[in-house]
Amino acid sequence: MKERLAVIGGSGAYHLLTQNHLGEETECQTLDTPFGSSAPIHRFKAGDIGFLFLSRHGETDYSITAPFVNYRANIYALKECGVERIISWSGPGIINTAFKPGDFVVPHDVIDETRNRESTFFKNSGVGFIRQRHPFCPEVREVLHDAVHHSGVPHHEQGVYACTEGPRLESPAEIKKFRIIGADLVGMTLVPETFLARELEMCYAPVCYLTNYAEGVTDREFKTGQLFEGMQTEQEKSVVEKSVLQFPAILAASLTLLNGRERACHCKEALQRYRKKGMIGDDWRTWIGPA
Repeated sequence: MKERLAVIGGSGAYHLLTQNHLGEETECQTLDTPFGSSAPIHRFKAGDIGFLFLSRHGETDYSITAPFVNYRANIYALKECGVERIISWSGPGIINTAFKPGDFVVPHDVIDETRNRESTFFKNSGVGFIRQRHPFCPEVREVLHDAVHHSGVPHHEQGVYACTEGPRLESPAEIKKFRIIGADLVGMTLVPETFLARELEMCYAPVCYLTNYAEGVTDREFKTGQLFEGMQTEQEKSVVEKSVLQFPAILAASLTLLNGRERACHCKEALQRYRKKGMIGDDWRTWIGPA
C-alpha cells in the first residue's frame, strides 16, 4: 500500500469521507511498527489521485482520546507506506475572539503544552536537534489556504495553536496564560504529530475547523451531559456541523493541488546535517531509537 499523500482525521472523519464519496476505498490495512500497531490505514483512489487516510481517534465516535493516541506508530506506518505529505484536520477551541465557531484556520505555529507523550523517534540517541522555524510545512499550508479560500467558507490564513495534554479541558487560568503567550487556538492533537513527521522528513500541515470558545473566553452556563458541557450553543453547533461538511471538498481540492507537485521545502532534508556527519544513512528505519 504505497501513496505519497495522506490525511489524518479526527472523530467521525472516516465516515464523512465515505459518505461524501471522496474517491473509492481500495484497501485497508493496520501496520505493525516498532511502537505497536498503527490505526487502520485506508487507501482511496479518486481518478488519478491516490491517498491514504488514518483516523487518529478511532473510527467509531471518539474511542481514543488525544493523550493515548499512538502517534509514533501512526506516523511510522505512514512513512512505511511511502507518504511524503500529510494533511491533518482537527477541531480546536477558540482563544482569540477574532475567530468564530465554524471558521476554518490554517495554523502557522504551535505551542507545545503536552507533558507525558512520547514525542520523538530518536529516544536515547544523538539525533533530533531540528530547527522549527516553520513547525508546519509552508508548501502544504499554502495549498490548504488556497483550497479553503476557494471554498468560500469563513477562514483565517494563520493562527497559533496551543496543544494541551488532555483528556480534560483547560481551566480559565490556563486559557488566560495561553492568550498572554500568543495562542489563538487550543486543542490536543497536533503535537507530537507534526514533530514526528518532521523527524522522518515528511511534510505536515493542519487545517482546523473551530468548535467552541475556550473556557473563560465567554461566560457560558454549565450544562451537564451535553457536548462540551454547555461551552457550545445550539446555534454554534449547527454552524460547526455545516462547516465540517465542507471538509471533503477542501481535501479534494488540496489533494489535487498537491498531486504531482515536487517538494521544494526544507522538510524533506530535515536530517541532512546528520547525513553529512555520517550519523545516519539512507535507510530511515535505521534512524529510529529504542521504543
